[in-house]
Amino acid sequence: MKHQFRANDRVSIDLGADGVAQVRMIRGDKMNALDPAMFDTLIEAGQALFDMPGLRCVVLSGEGRAFCAGLDLTSMAQVGRHDQVPLTDRTHGNANRPQQVAMQWRKLPVPVIAAVHGVCFGGGLQIASGADIRIVAPATRLAVMELKWGLVPDMGGYALRRGTVRDDKLRELTYTHREFTGEQAVEYGFATHLDADPLARATALAAEIASKSPTAIRGAKALFARYLDLGVDDILMAESIEQTKLMGTKNQIEAVTSQMQGRAGEFIDP
Repeated sequence: MKHQFRANDRVSIDLGADGVAQVRMIRGDKMNALDPAMFDTLIEAGQALFDMPGLRCVVLSGEGRAFCAGLDLTSMAQVGRHDQVPLTDRTHGNANRPQQVAMQWRKLPVPVIAAVHGVCFGGGLQIASGADIRIVAPATRLAVMELKWGLVPDMGGYALRRGTVRDDKLRELTYTHREFTGEQAVEYGFATHLDADPLARATALAAEIASKSPTAIRGAKALFARYLDLGVDDILMAESIEQTKLMGTKNQIEAVTSQMQGRAGEFIDP
């Protein structure tokens, strides 16, 4: 591995030679539930990824029996006391601290693939929703859980599910907080693929993505970050700007040359 990160027995990162970072929540004894330390460490891990040389793709998963069971109910009061900052204060760009935990995966300049298994409730589902792509095991139990506790999804869920989950289905699942399966998650738009081994599938897909021009991948993600909010004229201009940045660069020329020569590309990291 080229780089390793571990903090507070909550999150680990292993960056491979291919540029794929395996990011794992490692609070398996608590089903990776979100307590104040988990919030802090996930944000710390996200910042480490933003600053990590050679990063090309991220696989996000949880150890043990679950991806993430959502908020740790035993620490719910602590979460409220821990912040001491009004939720309306923007502490991380356009987000507050809990929102950044989920939004940061969408903000990363490289693709993020979530490998989801076991249980994925509430805040855990919002974190998974921050990924570009979600691969879910068929027997996974998922729920938009917040209404059960008299709350609303407030970690970016509304923003992250826009354009992926059918609106009326999202409303139903939010209002009722009923559980659904991995197979239903694909049907509803919460997940991209169904696989009995989501981590293996996510890792293979990440390796495929990491083999492409990293500058083109980053340019494509930058466009995805904006296109839902732009009008047609602005989207067309944004495409032209990103393309102008890429055309004639070493990585763009190498993409063409390697394809013509039938070999793997040898790209320069941004």
